[in-house]
Amino acid sequence: MDTVLESTLTCPACGHARVEQMPTDACLWFYECLACHTLLRPKRGDCCVFCSYGTVPCPPIQASGGACCSSANV
Repeated sequence: MDTVLESTLTCPACGHARVEQMPTDACLWFYECLACHTLLRPKRGDCCVFCSYGTVPCPPIQASGGACCSSANV
């Protein structure tokens, strides 16, 4: 299975959605909504904002089937 590198992030505060390119070598812990400027952070137990608010989980999760770079730190 090929790794998907784009995910649509949806802001839980205002519903604004935007397609973003996911990094392959790091987790994205913060993302500022371009519409309402809410700072998104991963939900408890998720490693990054893509896993919490995206349509596709981050590349490390896709590749490993569940383990990620920072899940112990969230």
